[in-house]
Amino acid sequence: MRKPRDYDAELQALTDKAKALKTKKQGQLGELVIATGADALSIEQLAGALLDAVGADVSMKEGWRKSGAAFFRDRGTHARKGTRSNAGGASASDAGAQSPAGEAGAA
Repeated sequence: MRKPRDYDAELQALTDKAKALKTKKQGQLGELVIATGADALSIEQLAGALLDAVGADVSMKEGWRKSGAAFFRDRGTHARKGTRSNAGGASASDAGAQSPAGEAGAA
């Protein structure tokens, strides 16, 4: 005779796994913000950059994806220098350039 499945235990395990993944993703996003130097921006600047990034066209997002991939390949050494040099006057597209890559890497 087959052992009955415990759906409640399986559902609880999936819920716990989802919470752990969400916590990990938030941690990685925080690490990315610090690694790129975006923590030097005010919260309003960072929010504005991210909002602009969400509404950007596909070709711009592809360029950001490529620079984000290069950032992770180079462990951020080259990309971080470029970000820090623009930290005072970074445009919305500059700060948002790293965020989409971080989300893709966190997933």
